[in-house]
Amino acid sequence: MIQLIQDYWRAYLFTDGEHITGVAITLWLLVVSVGLGFCLSVPLAVFRVSTNRWVSGPVWLFTYVFRGTPLYIQLLLFYTGLYSLQVVRDHATLDAFFRSGMNCTLLAFTLNTCAYTTEVFAGAIKATPYGEVEAGRAYGMSRFTCLRHIVIPSALRRALPLYSNEVILMLHATTLAFTATVPDILKIARDANSATYLSFEAFGIAALLYLAISFALVALFRRAERHWLAYLAPRRH
Repeated sequence: MIQLIQDYWRAYLFTDGEHITGVAITLWLLVVSVGLGFCLSVPLAVFRVSTNRWVSGPVWLFTYVFRGTPLYIQLLLFYTGLYSLQVVRDHATLDAFFRSGMNCTLLAFTLNTCAYTTEVFAGAIKATPYGEVEAGRAYGMSRFTCLRHIVIPSALRRALPLYSNEVILMLHATTLAFTATVPDILKIARDANSATYLSFEAFGIAALLYLAISFALVALFRRAERHWLAYLAPRRH
């Protein structure tokens, strides 16, 4: 156990001497995919609640497909499936993009979390109290201004508890990155296990690292909830 830690602690945390690995790569995958997914999901959630089927329909289809198929299958389709197509290999830009395991992993993770986050935010938008919208209109706000200043901020605050669960689940989903040869925490644990045959110790360290990151994320979201959802807390008389 001690020898394994001495030999692999750097790789578990940030580098194997040549490349960024371990916790650093896992956090990179999480932050980039969740960040891009969040930015994409906000406008998509607005489209999702639209009464125009030509607007909401494509978004519904997108979320249905990505929520209805396993993330592992999506990753394999992007990493090996698309690259097997001649049209992708013949196009220089597509060939360079889909040849990279990191690019394919980020694309799969981003679209997957975007689909789930879109539905979370769409539900929060639908649950916005009508009185808040009426108050905005009473002040003379246009529909777009009311959406931007009242509906979306209010929905994002109320969606925090559900969104925090999605981020934690996305952290756990990053364990699939090793499929595309991305050197995340699990990939390092597998390498350590192959070299030392100390399976319990190698994967136990990985479990502790994921647990520590999860606790840190939960603490951050709880603090955010106390700050932005304080107005929903019961008032003491």
